[in-house]
Amino acid sequence: MKKVFEYSHLGGLEILKLRYPKIDQMIDEIIYSVDITKPTKISKEKNKIGKKLFSPSLMNKLFKHEFKKRGFVELRDKYKILTFDGVQTINSYKQIDFVKEKVLVEVQFGKYAFMFYDLAKFQFFYNREKADVGVEIVPSYYLHTNMSTGVSYGEQLIYDIKRLERNFPSVPVKIILVDID
Repeated sequence: MKKVFEYSHLGGLEILKLRYPKIDQMIDEIIYSVDITKPTKISKEKNKIGKKLFSPSLMNKLFKHEFKKRGFVELRDKYKILTFDGVQTINSYKQIDFVKEKVLVEVQFGKYAFMFYDLAKFQFFYNREKADVGVEIVPSYYLHTNMSTGVSYGEQLIYDIKRLERNFPSVPVKIILVDID
């Protein structure tokens, strides 16, 4: 895969370059090491029947392998929630896919709501001083057109963050748009 665009929210890109240059370089190496050159999935979706698409689950699996190989770990914060009537306790958690030092990384090839939720998780861990910066790796518009229906794209995420006028998230984030080589 390749990086086609980077967006810096509240200095996320600059924080990575200055404070975490090795991790920033590692993330770039991971992106370029994910080797997907041909579509691997035949669509069964109504508007794309028979079209060859790139598989989000395969891409996630390859990214996970590369991040783990370089020593990134999962971050999980467990907590309990009471049901509205106070009768039952629910075990729950917030989780980030990949963490190294205080750099959080999410790879999101899913629906738009999950991209935005990743930003909320970055905010959650940033507020608890477990993070200095978040990195969101997402498909570009062009890659998204060759994936399953419902997969979002980074240009939409960046547009919405700009429209929020720096109000959310209030954590530094670097958004990386990726595409196939």
